[in-house]
Amino acid sequence: MCSIISKSNCHLGQLLLPPQTNGKWEYGMTNVKISGNGNGNGRMMVVCRGMLEPRKFMQRRKKLQTFKDAADEAYQKNWRRLMTEIDETGSAVAVLSSEKILNKTLPKGLIVGTLMRYKQLKRWNLVAEILEWLRTQNWWEFGRMDFSLLLTAYGKLGDFNGAEKIMSLINKNGYPPSVVSHTALMEAYGRGGRYNNAEAIFRRMQISGPEPSAVTYHIILKMFVEANKFTEAEEVFNHLLDDEKSPLKPDQKMFNMMIYMYKKAGSYEKARKTFAMMAERGIEQSTVTYNSLMSFETNYKEVSNIYDQMQRADLRPDVVSYALLINAYGKARREVEALAVFEEMLDAGVRPTRKAYNILLDAFSISGMVEQARTVFKSMGRDRLSPDICSYTTMLLAYINASDMEGAEKFFRRFRQDGIEPNVVTYGTLIKGYAKVNDVGKVMEKYEEMLERGIKANQTILTTIMDAHGKNGDFGNAVIWFKEMKSSGVPPDQKAKNVLLSIAKTDEEREEANELVSNNNENNNLPKVNGVASFDDDDEDDNDADEEESEDNSECFDSQLARAYDEQTPVLSS
Repeated sequence: MCSIISKSNCHLGQLLLPPQTNGKWEYGMTNVKISGNGNGNGRMMVVCRGMLEPRKFMQRRKKLQTFKDAADEAYQKNWRRLMTEIDETGSAVAVLSSEKILNKTLPKGLIVGTLMRYKQLKRWNLVAEILEWLRTQNWWEFGRMDFSLLLTAYGKLGDFNGAEKIMSLINKNGYPPSVVSHTALMEAYGRGGRYNNAEAIFRRMQISGPEPSAVTYHIILKMFVEANKFTEAEEVFNHLLDDEKSPLKPDQKMFNMMIYMYKKAGSYEKARKTFAMMAERGIEQSTVTYNSLMSFETNYKEVSNIYDQMQRADLRPDVVSYALLINAYGKARREVEALAVFEEMLDAGVRPTRKAYNILLDAFSISGMVEQARTVFKSMGRDRLSPDICSYTTMLLAYINASDMEGAEKFFRRFRQDGIEPNVVTYGTLIKGYAKVNDVGKVMEKYEEMLERGIKANQTILTTIMDAHGKNGDFGNAVIWFKEMKSSGVPPDQKAKNVLLSIAKTDEEREEANELVSNNNENNNLPKVNGVASFDDDDEDDNDADEEESEDNSECFDSQLARAYDEQTPVLSS
């Protein structure tokens, strides 16, 4: 059975139609494709295709190699052999040394090509290893460009000790100070967590030179944002906005970094103002710019609106754009739209990341849609994206939200079989599942198993155990677990206090609960209801209770999304 779903302002190329069977939504094999001129008068046609069917661009293809002549072919194949050996051994120096001993020489072009390739791949550890080796070789003339690249490598690695050593050698060899070398040293301090040292170099460059470049400003802004030095970042950015005093005009990367900073600081108004300023100053907005705004929103309608604005600006969404939209739909329990956006991403030729798959997996797991979650989970392996601990824990959540604890236990056994070590989030998810079905015995069994594996319980797990005892009429044990939180170094939070208050049934229990809550609260002047301290919380609300089902997994999933966004911030390289 199919139904027609219309969207007046639909940006989704395909919308999967879920037939309804026995009161449950199950995904079939039918899609609806909407075509037309975008004015709402488009026509719809049925497209038969399985869920997450493989796309041609995802398939492994053998690359055809072309060579100038036989000599070029031999040279290229030898170079690729060396690169393969380096990847397999993990040591560039060992491979290059052996090659020199074997052939009595190493062509300069081969070494330079290797360095440039690893620089392109951002494998700075290998760049530094090769250059440090070359610095000790009499047959290699180690010059200014070599020093500069080595210093840059140490900067990217955050190795400020190595960077300091190379900077000293640069000065000793009489090379004049350059903006590249100073910026690299500044970056080394920043990436190494020595933010004050990084700022000191930047301030010195502003006063006595060499004059900071655009890349210098990119990096110092990034350093300030990472260190939560938002005031300093604003001061530098505002200086750049001053056309009379600024040595250069802020570019797109700087604006993007500031929007990202306001996102991190939770200042949506300033982010919007910065976004509008880009248009006023003629700064082209990019996909990263719109991703920044999308990441602020939690309402799927707002995220969708920003996504539409990005497309109207003729910008192509990237994997983070799609991930943010899929996440918004998933959190709103709109699995149909979440899947449709993922399918649209595949149709657009955008290769999904493991994080993007985890986000779609979470959308189905929240609603306990096991079969659909399993399809997503299997598709990850098919597309050569090995599921990680977040993937496994999210898949486990699907069984739990479907109240299928037998299936959850069976899947949990796969963790060890597949070489995946469960973490505190995994156990929290499983413990909450048994708490939902009121199996206190299993709750305690999994708790003990977790401790045996050396995993310390967090606030969520201890609150779940306390709640499980209370709901089974064992208020005494619930009180013990409430006290256990403080002794375990995780003092009861507001939710834990509300749970204790909610499971107290008799007057005597209410009195004890009120006393415990008051003693564990810094502010004892809280209003009381029927003699019990009252908190402003929505735990009694049904919608909030639904959201709690995925709470144990949110730590894992939300960090995935955060990293997915962070990876799209400007690439800052010297």
